[in-house]
Amino acid sequence: MSLESRLLAILSPWCDAPGWRLAFSGGLDSTVLLHLVVRLGRQHGLPPLSALHVHHGLQVVADDWPEHCRQVCARLGVPLQVLRVRVEAGASLERAAREARYRAFAEVLGEGELLLTAQHQDDQAETLLFRLLRGAGVRGLAAMPAVRTLGRGRLLRPLLGVSRGELERYAVEQGLQWIEDPSNRDQHFSRNFLRHRVLPLLTERWPQAVRSMARSAAHMAEARELLDDLARLDLAAARGAGDFPWLGLPSLALAPLLGLSPARQRNALRHWLEPFTPLPDADHWAGWEALREAAVDAAPVWRLVRGEMHRAAGRIWWLAGDWLRPPAGPLSWVEPTRPLALPGNGCLQLQGRGPAAPLEVRYRRGGEVLAVPGRGHRDLKRLLNERGLPAFVRGRLPLLYRGNELLAVAGVPGLDGSADGAFRLLWRPPENVESLS
Repeated sequence: MSLESRLLAILSPWCDAPGWRLAFSGGLDSTVLLHLVVRLGRQHGLPPLSALHVHHGLQVVADDWPEHCRQVCARLGVPLQVLRVRVEAGASLERAAREARYRAFAEVLGEGELLLTAQHQDDQAETLLFRLLRGAGVRGLAAMPAVRTLGRGRLLRPLLGVSRGELERYAVEQGLQWIEDPSNRDQHFSRNFLRHRVLPLLTERWPQAVRSMARSAAHMAEARELLDDLARLDLAAARGAGDFPWLGLPSLALAPLLGLSPARQRNALRHWLEPFTPLPDADHWAGWEALREAAVDAAPVWRLVRGEMHRAAGRIWWLAGDWLRPPAGPLSWVEPTRPLALPGNGCLQLQGRGPAAPLEVRYRRGGEVLAVPGRGHRDLKRLLNERGLPAFVRGRLPLLYRGNELLAVAGVPGLDGSADGAFRLLWRPPENVESLS
């Protein structure tokens, strides 16, 4: 079967997408993919196609690449959008550039649109080998998925079954011109070392090595699907809002998880944590064991890359973003008839006929006392203990004061308004988000 026919079979299920965007670096792989998709579009009814070129600004020579891409796209009649990104310095320049690139793609991808990228069979083999050398598990060894969600759309890698040699032959036959990125020859980068030094040795001894490794990645992807199915079954019993749904925090009941074997616990938690943070490696799962085994009255924390897992009220909770930073206060509430934005802590609103001004919003410092109907004045700490409120929430509960009198505690039923029901203090907690790559 020809390369065009194989590509058409892979793309056909996506013909109902409102548009196709193609990640176009100007290199060999994306140049071939662009040329093939344009040819198919002339013969078949395909969605509108446009190209995206990401300019990282990491090399002086790269300043000429957007113009090359414009000329190629102009000849093919494909609209081109150039996205300029900033690559944050870090331990891995490769990874930082990749994250910046995909962030840019996610931002511009429209609802339901499809992004086509040109990774091929050799790239898949390199990814598998690279992750194997880092000690990855099944999820990592599944390498690059053929399809995944990206932003408001989907990402598709239609060339994963095509070798680099096939792409080179096609490019030569069609007389295509492409950019040669000099950084691709720099063997300081791990993937380049694998590409130029390791894989040639392997294929010299085992000519089918690349194809075999790509096939192994496909087997691992299937195994990952089965593990994900198992995780969804195990998590079903642990989901549910619990006693504090108004917090808007991701959480799981702990008891159903404790009934699983340690391996199934880790599998379920990997699946649950994946949207929130890079997953921990084998050495860092000790943090989960410490959280799981801590005393009942403890408040253990497991710190991960982009947030923290807390245990409280018989559940585990995922905290990120503003939830990891103390709120700023106190704040004067000059116009109680209007909502009050709380720096780093969401928003506050009075419902009903509020108390007379001047009002102030404060946070706990210890020793607070609140008048409770039928019970007199009670220590706030004891009142919160009675309700089982998680410890990580208590320090950010908005407290409404008039002078030195505590009038209400936002978010706690029975404590969040006046005794006669004239007003309620409504709190919308901060969003539990952190930017993800």
